[in-house]
Amino acid sequence: PITMMMEEKSSSSSSPAAQQQPAVAVTKPSFKNMFKPREAKEIMDAVLREALADAVYSPDDTSQLTKELATSIKARLKGLELPRYKHLVQVVVGENRGEGVRMGCRCLWDEQTDKVAKATFINDTLFCVAVAFGVYLY
Repeated sequence: PITMMMEEKSSSSSSPAAQQQPAVAVTKPSFKNMFKPREAKEIMDAVLREALADAVYSPDDTSQLTKELATSIKARLKGLELPRYKHLVQVVVGENRGEGVRMGCRCLWDEQTDKVAKATFINDTLFCVAVAFGVYLY
């Protein structure tokens, strides 16, 4: 089931007819307030470059590193102040040995409002893949 949040229109008039207007259901964000994958990718690229520019792969440190990167990306995405969006961030860090890596995911969502952004970073010793999902809450 879909739950909709109802917002009542405010009226500057005090007439009874103006006060009895029906509530308007907000089901989609305006274009200005939509999650934009390009903006999210720019944010993620900046976070990865800043944090991993001089990083060297260490299997003991990757758990903490992925948490810090995900937290930093999520905080910057929240700075976009997109109302009613939930941000989910996944970060994977691995050793760069010249081998290929493939990642995939499946999601059930609204194609008009929910979006995904991806960013990668590679240096001589490690690779990092960050994925951010912007999911609109109805």
